[in-house]
Amino acid sequence: MTLGPTLSITTSDHADLQRHLFPGDGLEAAAILICGRAGAKHERLCVHRVIDVPYNDCPTRTPVQLVWPGEYLETAIDAADKIGGSIILIHSHPGGLFDFSHIDDASDASAIPALRHGSADEAIKHGSAIMVPGGAIKARLYNAQGSFEPVKRIYSIGNDIKAINEPVTTNPLPFSSQMTGALGQLTACVVGTSGTGSIVIENLCRRGIGKIILIDFDVMKHKNLNRILNSTIADAETERYKTAMLKEAIATYRTDIEIISIEAPIESEEAIIAASGGDVIFSCVDTMEARHYCELMSRAFVAPLIDVGVTIPTRQSASQDVRIADVCGRIDYVHPDGPSLTDRGVITPEGLYAEYLSRVDPGALAQQQKEGYLKGFAEEAPSVLTLNMIGAALAVEEWLARVFPYRHDANAEHNRLFFSLAGREFEYDLAACQGRSEPDALRGRGLFYPLLGLVHAVSNERAAA
Repeated sequence: MTLGPTLSITTSDHADLQRHLFPGDGLEAAAILICGRAGAKHERLCVHRVIDVPYNDCPTRTPVQLVWPGEYLETAIDAADKIGGSIILIHSHPGGLFDFSHIDDASDASAIPALRHGSADEAIKHGSAIMVPGGAIKARLYNAQGSFEPVKRIYSIGNDIKAINEPVTTNPLPFSSQMTGALGQLTACVVGTSGTGSIVIENLCRRGIGKIILIDFDVMKHKNLNRILNSTIADAETERYKTAMLKEAIATYRTDIEIISIEAPIESEEAIIAASGGDVIFSCVDTMEARHYCELMSRAFVAPLIDVGVTIPTRQSASQDVRIADVCGRIDYVHPDGPSLTDRGVITPEGLYAEYLSRVDPGALAQQQKEGYLKGFAEEAPSVLTLNMIGAALAVEEWLARVFPYRHDANAEHNRLFFSLAGREFEYDLAACQGRSEPDALRGRGLFYPLLGLVHAVSNERAAA
C-alpha cells in the first residue's frame, strides 16, 4: 500500500508560520521549512526548523508575486545539510488561491534546481508550498528530473491532530464508516505487542488502520496465552515471535492492510527506522528505557505518542496475607509541543539507572519480570486481560479523539488519565497539560545519524563500520 508523502508540523510552529506569512499588508510573504526525513522510504517529512524570511529582504513582494532572496536559500541549504534534510520553500497567497500559479511554477523552475545542486546530497528531494489565510497548506516535492508529486497529507500535531492540506476540512463522523475510510490513509506504530499491545493492535486493525508497524523482540510463551489476543498453544510451543503471530492473525480478517513486523528491540536501528514511518506511536512497553526511546522518537519524527501502563499494586495485611491495593492504569498523550513523559515523572534518571542495574544483575531482573503486573508479588501468569482491555481501549480512543474530535470539552484537558477499577475513578491530571515545550535539536530531526541523537542507537554492522 502506498500512502504517499506526508508532512508533519507542530501546532506552535504552524501558528507562528501563519502569523509571519500573513502580516496584514496584503502582500505575499516567505519562509523556509527545514524538514527531517523519516520512514523507511523517507516518505514522511517532519518540520525541524522554520526560517522566517524578513519582509524587506525580498526583492519583490506584491499581492501575487514574491522573489526569493538568494542568501536565504544558502542559509536553508546549510541548515538542511546539518540533518540530511529536505527544504520546502513556502509563501503565502493572501488572495486565497489554493493552488500554484504560473508565477510559482516559474519561481520553482529556478529555485529548486539551485537547492538540489547546492545540497550535499543531490538525491534528496526539496519542494515548495503555499499557505492561504486560513492556514491550509499545499505542498509538492521535486525529483532530480524536475517532476513533482503532491504532498497529499499535511498534519498539525498538538493537543489536536489536524489535517491542514485542505482549506475547509470536514472531519468524518466519529465511529462511522467514514472514519474507517479515513483511518485507511493512516499508519500506526505499536511498540510492545504483549498484554496491552496485542489489544491495541486488534482495536486499530478492526477499526480500519491502513498500515501498522509491529515492534517486539520477544517470543510467545505458555504464560502469555491468557492475555495476548489471537495467540495459540502452537505459537507458545514453537516460541514464535509475537509480531509474526499477530501479523498472521491480522491477515485472516484484513486483506487491505499493510503489516510491517520488526523482531528487534526498540533501540535497534531496524526498529527506529520502522517506527519513524508511523503517524502515531503507541508505547505498550513495560520498561522505562523503552518508554524513553518512544519519547525520543515522538520528538524526532513529530509524531503523537500514546503511552499506556497498567498495574495492580499489592500490600500485606496484618496477618501477612497478600491483598490487592488497587487495580489501576495510566494513559498519557504526548506531543512535541507539550510536556513529555520525562516532564511528568514517568521517566526519571533514577529509574533508568535502576533498570540498568537490573540488567547487570540477572537475578534482580528476573524478579522484576516475575512481578510484572502484580507489584510486590511474583506471579508468572497473572489474569489481567480485562485490565489490559480497558487500558488498551482507552489508549486507542485517546488518539481517535484527537484525529476525529468528539469530546464535549477541549482535548487539551485530557493529556493524562489515571483510572482505578478498585475505586471506580477516572481522573484527568490537568497539571500534565500545562506548559509548552521549546524546540530542541532533536525535534523534527528525522532519521539523521546518530539516530535519536544517541550514539549507541545503531546496528552492530554500522557501529563496526
